[in-house]
Amino acid sequence: MQKIRPSVTPQDVVCAEVAAPPTTLVVFGASGDLVRRKLLISLLQIFKRGLLSEQFYLLGAGRKELSDEKFRQIAQQAIQESCGSVSVKQLESFIDKFYYISGDYSNASFYSNIKIKLDELDKKHRVDGGVLFYLAVPPFLYSTIAEHLGKAGLSCSDEAGSGRQVRLIVEKPFGRDLQSAVELNRIIHRCFDESQVYRIDHYLGKETVQNILMFRFANTIFEPVWNRNFVDHIQITIAESIGVEHRGGYYDRAGAIRDMFQNHMLQMLALVAMEPPTSFEADHIRDEKVKLLSSIRPLKPDELDSFFVRGQYGPGSINGRAVVGYRAEPGINPQSKTDTFVAAKLFIDNWRWKGVPFYLRTGKRLASKDTEIAITFKKVPHSMFLSAGLGDMPENVLVLQIQPEEGISLSFQAKRPGSKICMGTLNMNFSYQDVFGVTMPEAYQRLLLDCMLGDQTLFTRYDGVETAWQLLTPVIESWQNRDCSPYEYAAGSDSFAAADNLIESDGRKWRKLTGI
Repeated sequence: MQKIRPSVTPQDVVCAEVAAPPTTLVVFGASGDLVRRKLLISLLQIFKRGLLSEQFYLLGAGRKELSDEKFRQIAQQAIQESCGSVSVKQLESFIDKFYYISGDYSNASFYSNIKIKLDELDKKHRVDGGVLFYLAVPPFLYSTIAEHLGKAGLSCSDEAGSGRQVRLIVEKPFGRDLQSAVELNRIIHRCFDESQVYRIDHYLGKETVQNILMFRFANTIFEPVWNRNFVDHIQITIAESIGVEHRGGYYDRAGAIRDMFQNHMLQMLALVAMEPPTSFEADHIRDEKVKLLSSIRPLKPDELDSFFVRGQYGPGSINGRAVVGYRAEPGINPQSKTDTFVAAKLFIDNWRWKGVPFYLRTGKRLASKDTEIAITFKKVPHSMFLSAGLGDMPENVLVLQIQPEEGISLSFQAKRPGSKICMGTLNMNFSYQDVFGVTMPEAYQRLLLDCMLGDQTLFTRYDGVETAWQLLTPVIESWQNRDCSPYEYAAGSDSFAAADNLIESDGRKWRKLTGI
């Protein structure tokens, strides 16, 4: 297997990393799992890279009563468990700027106290830059917190010319269906301008996902064949070997279609299929993503089962270890009909992609962890090697590997050493780890830094969220109205018969889950 090892010279590399300005980060739900597992570690990496301003502090906000010292101890423990390489001196310098305030999210006095605390800490740390309000809380609290921030006068950027910018960071899921998403947008927009709102989809912070734009639009060799004339079909896969883990209560209300499909899957589809934006400006990119999502062919109620399939994992085995089925997981209703696997066949009705099927699948408790976008090109129209028995040659496949290892591979036909006609498929693989020799940064590093810088490129806009829900809400309602159970598949499998039929009925096959 051939590996690409490019020679990189200084003039080949264009890096435009900018350090964050003075920033205040207020995290609601600061004692929660997301903060401990992701946000603290990512923030530390930004600090270690010298991209975090000296004029920075973090104010944790939550219902649990904690002192500043206890909050720092919790933060220190979480960091040391996940990142043992940090020195004691670095860690102390980092968490010394952490503070905590407790209160009831629905009580106006909590936000008055936050405002007083911010004024005090701004003076102490000489912060006069941006204020980020991060909602690391359950989704039902989003509107409550946003409204109270507005009523407390905390949602407005400073108009006195000091440069203070207020931003709201919202985690997924953003709504449960079209109606709830529209209502949530309406409430947030009463208090915050859209330019202040950062809806995080952590998949968009992954290097290979970001690289889709560079790969497509910074090279001339790919764009001419990136269309219906040359592409046979595209597969997008997000496979996980884990179950619901500690998220049973949330997941049983969401399912795979809300948890993964509405955001991660459709965002990757938009990036791989959208038209070239006029510039690398955030709204130009997001305009094209919304146009693409709006071009996905809407489905009629009587044809949904031909384009969407859902499943739920049963008992099975993962890496030789027996695991229980979904309904036996902690916190799950034993009669649950929640989907843990969703597969779909979508068509984009525009000039570029008319007639090209996009096959999407995501699921839990599958054979391996594997996230990729595979572009399969059409077969050669005529084989000149037919007389040698090479009439049906494999297609060229370009794979953008996102997890567990980020990279790009291209398969093509070439002569092998041997007889006059000795041909085989070769794979050229580009691995970020091998080429650049660095551990790939956590997606939240990129996203947090962009929030501080005020760059909305990697964040979804309200109309993109609503367009995605407009496509999927009829599917969700159809499943609910018919009260139909999902197909069961064994934990540790690659797929199941109904999902296989979705693609095999077109004469194609799902790519095997490799996990590499």
